[in-house]
Amino acid sequence: MAVMKVGAAGIETISGAMKRPKKQNGHNHGNYLVAVHRKAETTNPNCQRVYSYDADRYKRDTPLSARELEVRGRFSAVAAAVRTRSKDLMSISSDQAAFLAQKDQPGGKKTMKAYLWKVCGDAWDAEHGA
Repeated sequence: MAVMKVGAAGIETISGAMKRPKKQNGHNHGNYLVAVHRKAETTNPNCQRVYSYDADRYKRDTPLSARELEVRGRFSAVAAAVRTRSKDLMSISSDQAAFLAQKDQPGGKKTMKAYLWKVCGDAWDAEHGA
């Protein structure tokens, strides 16, 4: 989604995808409308650009590699484990205590969700020898 900065006179800047094609019945309708706001220092006063791209602009043209399939599989498995563990009433109190103990340590995770992702990801890696 696009990020917009609004001022007294209306929209000052906008950056991101303002419109995406709608996928319906297996094919796309419409196109992408992308706005770019340049933040770098320059003498050019035109810092806002808008582009329109075809619906298949971001369509992948190469098959998934074995490594990409591994990474996607790990992500799905860890996401499911995090979802399950965050709702497990038997482990919530121990997870909260462990999270608070590591939170202020160097390299410690600052949110509970990030902590669970690390714990579940490390468990998955240990189980699968990664």
